[in-house]
Amino acid sequence: MVESIGAKIKQLRESLKVDLQELAAAAKIDIQKLKHIEEGNSNPSISTLIKLARRLGVRPGTMLDGTENSNPVITTKKDGGVALQQMNSLGAERGNMNFISLAQNKKDRNMEPYIVLISYTAKEESALSSHEGEEFLYVLEGEVVIYYGNQTYNLGEGDSIYYDSVVQHVVSSNAPGAVAKVLAVTYTPC
Repeated sequence: MVESIGAKIKQLRESLKVDLQELAAAAKIDIQKLKHIEEGNSNPSISTLIKLARRLGVRPGTMLDGTENSNPVITTKKDGGVALQQMNSLGAERGNMNFISLAQNKKDRNMEPYIVLISYTAKEESALSSHEGEEFLYVLEGEVVIYYGNQTYNLGEGDSIYYDSVVQHVVSSNAPGAVAKVLAVTYTPC
């Protein structure tokens, strides 16, 4: 999975004749980080993926997809979706989030649905996320804490939150050792 994301980014960048420095600046990451992504040594964070996609003129899911089709996309429990490990902007794994893409082959979609497995991370140790668009989270299992701007929200099973993702935010399970399972849908304007 890591190699295909980096390969797609590099292919798009080269086909559009965008140099490394320009794309790195647009994504607000250093060139070395972009090289690591393109070489398949790391994955971009969701916010970096969105910034890369915006500069390259594609939707973020294009970099996660295989073959696109216009028909409905069904992801069965057996299939499990496509896993994407969350990384922070410096390239180190942000081990508290694992994303599973649920619509990896849907052509021309406007939303990105995921199942996210979230473990605990202390707010002060977390990389804050901020990017264009909106996010919707629905807690399937466990409890989560969302640090959103200056506010803190605690959600349990069956609770949901919808917010503007341009505001800095962190999502964590509520306690060390606890893992929460969340349905997340992100929207990024074109």
